[in-house]
Amino acid sequence: MNERGIFSKLNNWIIYILLTSAVAAVVFASVILIDYLRKEEIKRIELFATTIKYQQNEIIEDAMTLDLILQINLSNNTIPIIITDKNKKPLGVDFQRNIPETTLTDPKKMQALINKMASSYRPIELQMPDGNNQYVYYTNSDLLNNLRYSPYILGALILAYIFFSFWFLRTIKKTDEGYVWAGLAKETAHQIGTPLSSMIGWIEILRMENENSVGVKEIENDINRLKTISERFSKIGSVPELNDLNINETIQQNYDYLKSRISKKVSFMLILPKEQILIPHSRILLSWVIENIVKNAVDAMRGEGRLEIELYEKNRNIVIDFKDSGSGMTRSQAAKAFKAGYSTKKRGWGLGLSLAKRVIKEYHRGDIKIAQTEIGTGTTFRISMKNS
Repeated sequence: MNERGIFSKLNNWIIYILLTSAVAAVVFASVILIDYLRKEEIKRIELFATTIKYQQNEIIEDAMTLDLILQINLSNNTIPIIITDKNKKPLGVDFQRNIPETTLTDPKKMQALINKMASSYRPIELQMPDGNNQYVYYTNSDLLNNLRYSPYILGALILAYIFFSFWFLRTIKKTDEGYVWAGLAKETAHQIGTPLSSMIGWIEILRMENENSVGVKEIENDINRLKTISERFSKIGSVPELNDLNINETIQQNYDYLKSRISKKVSFMLILPKEQILIPHSRILLSWVIENIVKNAVDAMRGEGRLEIELYEKNRNIVIDFKDSGSGMTRSQAAKAFKAGYSTKKRGWGLGLSLAKRVIKEYHRGDIKIAQTEIGTGTTFRISMKNS
């Protein structure tokens, strides 16, 4: 792995750790805030219980003190409170706060609520002069109960937003890369076109001098091939016209062309079904894909080995397998094989398989993948297209 790749991965991990820490900090801060609010509610209940005790124990004549006690009592309009005797029997409507009407009129519900309150918080005991002590039962307000789940909801929302942002940015990046590669392909077609026109003119002159020359015919074949290559590049980025063509014939034509141009040390085989298979495809673009895969296979075998192309039907799909006896790939290499710019060759641009994937997936609505690979054994590339 090069230095740039290492730093890129390191930066990704740093960003991930920072974002995770930020989410954890938000959740932790929310938990602390809710715990603080809970403690504040307990203080309010203790203050409320104290005022109840003063009201029943003391004779208070000061108007300001009475008004303060009344204000404290009235200020609690959220926290549920039930004051009972030592037997957990409610003392009356005046000794209850913020209890639903349906619960107040149902003794069983009241008793169930008192038991629930007792399981949440220890009741506050009010010492009475006559020995009939009272007990203040309470629980969290509805607001605090709802806020208990807010840290987790907030954390989930933040994580969802982060994941969506990453997905969105990655989609934009892929789209931009697609435009870059398409522009590069079209520019390549344009650059090839200029010398190609000149070569066509020169071949006409050579033909007039010696029409039956073998060299002239071979150059003419290569010029026609360059025309095809130029046309392939020019079609990248535009919607190709798909025609119902015999795919057997498309593969056979490419096999015949490539067989005469690859190393004689490669045992090159083609297996086709007896019946013709008509499937919508662009012969020019599919030929490009086939040529790219074959050339990669030959490179992986270092010009010596066995290469087999097989066409067959499976589950209403047309499948083309390319099996080579090359060096194979690691899992990491196989995972990155179709990424734009990735290449295991020193002089490779990493364009071939990336554009091949685009041709198959986007233009032919098919799939291309590495079906099998093993170091030292070889690799099988597989193209599958629906036989509609």
